[in-house]
Amino acid sequence: MRPACTRPGMLRRMGVEPDPMDRRDFLKTSGLVAASLLNPFPVFTAEPPTDPSTVPPNKDTHMPVTLPPLPYATDALEPFLTKENLELHHGKHHNAYVVKLNELKPDATDAGLEALILSSESGIFNQAAQIWNHTFYWHSMKPKGGGKPTGAVAAAIDRDFGSYENFRKEFIAASLTQFGSGWAWLVVEGGKLKVTKTANADLPLKHAQTALVTCDVWEHAYYPSYKNLRQKYTEVFLDSLVNWDFANANLAAAK
Repeated sequence: MRPACTRPGMLRRMGVEPDPMDRRDFLKTSGLVAASLLNPFPVFTAEPPTDPSTVPPNKDTHMPVTLPPLPYATDALEPFLTKENLELHHGKHHNAYVVKLNELKPDATDAGLEALILSSESGIFNQAAQIWNHTFYWHSMKPKGGGKPTGAVAAAIDRDFGSYENFRKEFIAASLTQFGSGWAWLVVEGGKLKVTKTANADLPLKHAQTALVTCDVWEHAYYPSYKNLRQKYTEVFLDSLVNWDFANANLAAAK
């Protein structure tokens, strides 16, 4: 099922209004996006062959895949994630996947990203999936987020995990037991909520699951803010950052 974050209606609820003007022109004039980036990380490989921080912003306005802007300012998640952290993570790492995908697949487009994820493997899959994963991750957080959910997600968590506290423990465990780089997810599968984890660029879309929220557990997600303290970072994600409004919208779309 198509995740809600990619639909026009969902974009409007997240404050991103579809615009009839050419998207590349919009990104250029808005000043929100500097460009794109190199990914790096083949599946099953922990170390990137190229340091993403060395990739300069791409000024080519004709690139078919573009870097989505953050849904908030780079300092909006402070003190939990710093401006420096977001500038590095979004402006360097996320951007690098965009650059590399355009190199590998010049005919790729923003609109065709999910189809490309489902039909590709290896390098192209890694870049496309990481663009999707990171975009979903940014929307999985919001200023003044975190804490216990409300609405349909809260009821579903109580139903499927027994309590929010049980869910919280399971989500943190998924983050900590993901060996190496990857993601912790809250997903819907078969009408029920479950916590999953994926390695490297893998994502629920490949497994017929609908993602509700995700926490990026690649080290670049929590360095330098939390250094090597992945558990602390995941706890802060749940207690102070997670966007339950986004999760509720994705759950509604899944139905």
